[in-house]
Amino acid sequence: MTEQSRHRFRTAARAEHPDPVLLCLLAAVEHGPVLDPDDPGEPPSVDALLAACEAALDRHAAAVRVAVAERAPAGPEETAALLAAVLGGRERFHGQPSDYRRLESSLLPDVLRRRRGLPITLSLVWMAVGRRAGLTVHGIALPGHFIVAVGGPGGGEDYVLADPFHGGRLLDPSDAERLVRATGHEFTPALLTPAQPLDIVHRVLGNVRAWAADRPEHARTQLWATELALLLPRHPAQLRLERAEILVRTGDFLGGSAEMDAYAQILDAFDPDTAAKVRQDARAARHRLN
Repeated sequence: MTEQSRHRFRTAARAEHPDPVLLCLLAAVEHGPVLDPDDPGEPPSVDALLAACEAALDRHAAAVRVAVAERAPAGPEETAALLAAVLGGRERFHGQPSDYRRLESSLLPDVLRRRRGLPITLSLVWMAVGRRAGLTVHGIALPGHFIVAVGGPGGGEDYVLADPFHGGRLLDPSDAERLVRATGHEFTPALLTPAQPLDIVHRVLGNVRAWAADRPEHARTQLWATELALLLPRHPAQLRLERAEILVRTGDFLGGSAEMDAYAQILDAFDPDTAAKVRQDARAARHRLN
C-alpha cells in the first residue's frame, strides 16, 4: 500500500460512523486489483474498482427493492426469506468448505465477482445490500461462524437470524446455540448483539492473517493484513510483535529487530520475562546480518 492509500484507509477507520464494507473494499483493492478475466487491458484504478463494487451492490439492492414492492413482506421472517430468495437464490451468493482455503473468500471485490466467500464476507454483502434497500440487517459475530440478524422493513426490535454462507437459511435460537457450542464456546444471549463495524474489519483481516500464516510463501500477505489492522483505532498490542516477526521472516532484520525492541519496552512494566525473550529474539535477528 502507498502512503496515500494507507491514509485513506486510516481516515475511513476513524470516521464518526465507520463503514465496514468500505473499509473491506479499500483493504482488498489495495492488496491487489481484481482483474476482469474478459478484459486483458490495464488494471483499473482503485477508484474505478471501488465504483464497480458499489455499482454491483446497488444492482443487488435494486433487485431487493423490486421484490419488496411486489411481495410487501409483513415482518422479519418474510423479509429474511425475500433476501435469501434474491441474494442466495437468484444471485447465488453462498459458500462451501473449499472457500475457507481461498484468499479470495476474504476479499470483498472477489466475493462480489465470484458470489462465493466466507460467512463474514457474505454477511457483509447482505448488510450492504440491505442498507441500500432500506432494510435492517446487522452482522452477528458468533464464534467461528458469522451470521446476520434481519429486521422488518421498518426496523424495530423484532428480528430473525439468517446464515448467508448457506444461501440465507433461517436459523432459530437453538440453531445459533448449536453453532456456538460446536466451536467449544458457551452460548449467551449477548452473542446475538450486533457486531461493531471495526470489530468486523478486525475479524476479516484476522482471517487473512490466519490464512497466510499457514502458508509461509505468503508472508507478505500476512504483513499487509497485519499492517492494516495496526491502522485501526483499536488493536491488540500483540500485533506489533507479529509485524516485527514477519519483517524478520521477509528479510528486514534491522526493521524487525527495532520493532521487537520497541515492543519489549511496552512489556517491561508488566511482563519482564517475556520482554527479555523478545529482546533476545531481536539480537538474534540483528546477528543474521553478519
